[in-house]
Amino acid sequence: MNKKVKGFIVVCLLVLSLFAFNAAAMEVHCGALFDSASGEMQTNQLITIEGDQVKSVKPFNGEKVDFDFSEQYCLPGLMDMHTHITHENSKTRYIEKFQHNEADVAFNAVVFAERTLMAGFTTIRDVGDAFNVSVALKKAINQGKINGPRIYTAAKSLATTGGHADPSNGYRHGLFPKTTPEHGVINGVGDAMRAVRQRYQDGADLIKITATGGVLSQAASGDNAQFSDEELNALIATANDYGFKVAAHAHGKAGMLRAIEAGVASIEHGTYLDDEVIKAMKKHGTYLVPTLIAGDWVTEKSKIDGFFPEVVAKKAATIGPLIAGSFNRAYKAGVNIAFGTDSGVSEHGRNGEEFALMVNNGMTPAESLQAATIEAAKLLDKTKTLGQVKAGFYADMVVVASDPLQDINVMNDIKVVIKGGKVVKK
Repeated sequence: MNKKVKGFIVVCLLVLSLFAFNAAAMEVHCGALFDSASGEMQTNQLITIEGDQVKSVKPFNGEKVDFDFSEQYCLPGLMDMHTHITHENSKTRYIEKFQHNEADVAFNAVVFAERTLMAGFTTIRDVGDAFNVSVALKKAINQGKINGPRIYTAAKSLATTGGHADPSNGYRHGLFPKTTPEHGVINGVGDAMRAVRQRYQDGADLIKITATGGVLSQAASGDNAQFSDEELNALIATANDYGFKVAAHAHGKAGMLRAIEAGVASIEHGTYLDDEVIKAMKKHGTYLVPTLIAGDWVTEKSKIDGFFPEVVAKKAATIGPLIAGSFNRAYKAGVNIAFGTDSGVSEHGRNGEEFALMVNNGMTPAESLQAATIEAAKLLDKTKTLGQVKAGFYADMVVVASDPLQDINVMNDIKVVIKGGKVVKK
């Protein structure tokens, strides 16, 4: 190879390296930036992004920028701590489990994931899927194959026989195979340990249990306790061994108290919480993930004749209207609260409606935004990478047209979404 060719190659490599460096850097000017740590807006901020991280945040001094949001409001990427990304409820939901195979569920999940991201939610917890599709979806998103939020998944949630997440509910006897810990059904200490270890092998990031009955399952009770103390203690001890936090679906008081005392990280829904439950949650630092939109949705649908099976409609009409009041009691008492919608019960992409419901039931707009940013990051144990626009954190941001501290409804109209330093909606 002669000197001219070598020289040409060197120059090309230098140009390519400079281009790669410049392509990775992005300057963003925000007229207002929500500081989730303080709950206040900071004016005229310059955010420098390199790769998938924020390099710096400093006052804007007229620098040339790639994106000028001087008239808009920027916030950290939103986080939803209770979703079911692999399905979405409808009038035909109960028959679909006999019609949909793994491929149907997977393709639907891709659509739901993109809707969620376009709504501004750059990070979610999935707390109960089918066929471990959320695990595969998480990998595909992380590899850049499809658009979607950053997923932390529980894979298949755990239940007892006949419990809220028993997948054989509603089947005639003999039609569904005998349920095992692989299906997410446990009976006894050994099963509890085995189920957690199975989730570890499956690629889950956390454990989800159904500590009480639930609304949408085809079972009589929506609030009875469904795990023994021994099962809970074994389950959570094993989860601790594997570095898992445990989220507990719970409506009834007895099931909530058992789960809280055993050491779950969060109570999902919390419908019948009272002063005793609140005291236990504050003692243990347990989070409430309230899912107000789900309560409204099931209440509304329970009024439509034939929308739900009869056993479900009765529970929906009873439990749905109570969730907002429980949220208000917990909020006033100072319980830790993280944002969660139960999307998959309601339609994916409507996640932002939860903000207004939280505000209408007692929270300030700033507190509702903190619940979906810094508080959600605390629940995930990701306080050094998520929940703030800050140097060293993932470059996740959303942009809205007006001040959400003045009108929280603007969170239903996300104009720009940046996830991991990439503009995915503009």
